Amino acid sequence: MLYDAIILGAGAAGLMCARVAAGRGLAIALVDHAPQAGGKIPISGGGKANFTNKIMGKEYFYGADPSFCTYALERFSPSDMLHLLKGWGIAWEERTHGQLFCKQSASQLTNHLVDDVRRNNAAFFFKRSILSCRPSPQAFVLETDHEILQARQVVLALGSPAWPQMGASDLGARLARSLGQKLSPFRPVLSPLHMPQGWSLQGLAGISLPVRICTGAQCFEDDLLITHQGISGPAALKASIAWQAGQPVFIDFMPQISFSHLLDTPECGKLLARNLLCRYMPQRLSEALLPPELAQRKVAELSRVQRNALHACVHAHSLSPCGAAGMKKAEACLGGVRTEGIDQYTMESLQREGLFIVGELLDITGLLGGYNLHWAWASGFVAGQSLRPRV
Repeated sequence: MLYDAIILGAGAAGLMCARVAAGRGLAIALVDHAPQAGGKIPISGGGKANFTNKIMGKEYFYGADPSFCTYALERFSPSDMLHLLKGWGIAWEERTHGQLFCKQSASQLTNHLVDDVRRNNAAFFFKRSILSCRPSPQAFVLETDHEILQARQVVLALGSPAWPQMGASDLGARLARSLGQKLSPFRPVLSPLHMPQGWSLQGLAGISLPVRICTGAQCFEDDLLITHQGISGPAALKASIAWQAGQPVFIDFMPQISFSHLLDTPECGKLLARNLLCRYMPQRLSEALLPPELAQRKVAELSRVQRNALHACVHAHSLSPCGAAGMKKAEACLGGVRTEGIDQYTMESLQREGLFIVGELLDITGLLGGYNLHWAWASGFVAGQSLRPRV
């Protein structure tokens, strides 16, 4: 059988693409190495799928050209995703920073996507190892360890190498390169940041609190978790997408309260500086942040220069990461197929007609908070609308 399109990868982007294209009457085949569809969807967001974010725009995406995603985000918005959930009868809830989650198991979302795809007669080929994908004069020829499939068009929805324990690999990158696409190297992001031995907060593992963290020109406010190896939690994961090797990160441990203002409050004058700070954070952390010679002084005895120094210790604590955690700890990757070679209005390659690339395989990476799943939905939707039926 000659399919209209073969979609490689039955994760979020591939399923959305198949749903749309098969719904238009196209003959679609989905091929995946896994035993079932869904990929990372069921385990994302603690099993509840942080499936999108109310606040959406190119400013929440990274890559060589984040504006590439603008059209797709307009064509398929968070409201469009919520409309789908309503039709499927899936309840959802909003959490901090505009994040939207399923109220029940994320498997509901996956099951409805798969049901829609099957209802429109798309064929699934699971537990397949892809051996090659090559163009011929009339079609693309896909060879697996079970069969040879042919289609007028091919969609690469194979994701990035992040989370290899879930079966992720660089297969999509290798296939894209073999089909003439240029790629930027993958770099793990949305991952913890590791610190060198002897770093200033060593020994404080387990402490968690809301912070403002800055690296380069980017700042993020969210919860930070201090670990044995460095910093983690949403704040650190967000910072990792903007952090470059060799750059410091600066942490404001009291983003909502000015320590200078507290130091200047008359009723705090008799308190030791460390005791004042302990009112707003764990004692172990306050002792690590303040220089001992000033921490033991009464607030009223501190000069203006000393108060400014204490303010900086709390609001601009500098750390120098030695690296980000590897692919096994990363939720996503920067890099991938260069968007300069892709039509942003169709997701079709500008170098090879009939080749479409979607999702995380492209050099578009969203911030933590539902952005990467939404990019999968949006790019898959656009490709599904753009695939051409046989004449």
